[in-house]
Amino acid sequence: MEVRGRSVEDIFEDFKSRRAGIIKALTVDVEDFYRQCDPEKENLCLYGLLNEKWEVNLPVEEVPPELPEPVLGINFARDGMQEKDWLSLVAVHSDTWLLSLAFYFGARFAFDRTDRKRLFNMINELPTIFEIVNGSTKKPVKEKSSVSNNSGSKSKSSSKVRAPETQSRLPKALQPKDEEEGLEENDDDEHGEAMCGACGDNDGTDEFWICCDICEKWFHGKCVKITPARAEHIKQYKCPSCSSNKRAR
Repeated sequence: MEVRGRSVEDIFEDFKSRRAGIIKALTVDVEDFYRQCDPEKENLCLYGLLNEKWEVNLPVEEVPPELPEPVLGINFARDGMQEKDWLSLVAVHSDTWLLSLAFYFGARFAFDRTDRKRLFNMINELPTIFEIVNGSTKKPVKEKSSVSNNSGSKSKSSSKVRAPETQSRLPKALQPKDEEEGLEENDDDEHGEAMCGACGDNDGTDEFWICCDICEKWFHGKCVKITPARAEHIKQYKCPSCSSNKRAR
């Protein structure tokens, strides 16, 4: 496992790439990740890689290892916990590993106090993996169609998706239920933007987004492989994570 360079920006890019891989494992690729964490196998670790991919593997044999190791034995508790709780636990330990890696490189490359603080501040601007997996990052309120307000019937697809040509900002409610709800939405607009439940980024404001009907997380369409045309025919959208929760334990 290598690092791209020795500057604060290099270490931050390393952090983001590994983080993106782990987020993918715990959200988009959750079925494959769950399957690979066989409790019958030896101690397994979840690694985030520099190419924004992930792997489940045994720890390295050297003592001490070249780099800090992820938490050992994530597979052992897989069948002894609710899947959501198990994924949350793996997410917490993955957050810890990423921080330890970043500050390991900071110490190894002799970052001073200013550089360490700058690195932490850059990292702290991103939501944690735990927040993303549990849906506690800020997300836009679902938009209501004017038809539903006038006739009492709801248009499922129009409330869940936004096409790029109609979206100047991330989706938000156009007609709040009451004044108090409107104030809450304005506060969300001022203090933060929605994070994609798959990649954890809040960029792509001109892109197509879709909201899961179960966990109410928002996703870039490209991250969950849903196009605007396909979304028009989906009555109830379930994200990959919620779909996998139907698996018999």
